[in-house]
Amino acid sequence: TEASSTVGMGVTQLEFGYTYTYNNDAGTSVRSQSFGEPLLRHGLFDDWLELRVGLFPAEQQTTTAGVSNSTSGTEDLYVGFKIGLTPQQGILPEMALIPQMNLPTGSPVFTSSRIEPGLNWIYSWKISDLVSTAGSTQGNRRIDATTGSDYLEMAQSWTIACSCTEKLGAYTEWFALIPNDADTDQTQHFFNGGFTYLISNDVQFDIRAGLGLNGAADDYFVG
Repeated sequence: TEASSTVGMGVTQLEFGYTYTYNNDAGTSVRSQSFGEPLLRHGLFDDWLELRVGLFPAEQQTTTAGVSNSTSGTEDLYVGFKIGLTPQQGILPEMALIPQMNLPTGSPVFTSSRIEPGLNWIYSWKISDLVSTAGSTQGNRRIDATTGSDYLEMAQSWTIACSCTEKLGAYTEWFALIPNDADTDQTQHFFNGGFTYLISNDVQFDIRAGLGLNGAADDYFVG
């Protein structure tokens, strides 16, 4: 679940990290790693508008009957704008919209070879000084991994976060990827949680881990 707030006019924020994902299905195991995961966020013109650019180097190892095959490269370039809509007012949540797209710039093994536009609607409530909750609803064009046909993928998430101390936070989250009229891709459900630690006013460290909740989802991931 993305934050419903923007970084602010003239502010630049860089997010980066690492994710390891594992899945074993019908005797074939897939280990994926995403290195660096840089996402640049920059406030433009006013506090309500934010530019977002992301590029994700990746490596994948597939093992079947003891035989492994590894591939590496970069995924497609992500570009978007976050538009702040409303602050929280009573039961009305703080809301934002992210028009976004993936551009087919990635390595041959990772690119979808087509532009994938989408829209992400984010909404959040601060319940108290210690507890907040948020969700997001997305619709994105996706390409079926087997047939190459395109379809609409809906994505829904919900998270609950708490401030343990002034610097330490924790959260839990459920999210689902729901293909609409895909040829072979199936709905995936996940549950994950993590901690955040504010090192300084300008630096925060996050750690997370999650599980797939159904057969179509990856078994687990950490990052």
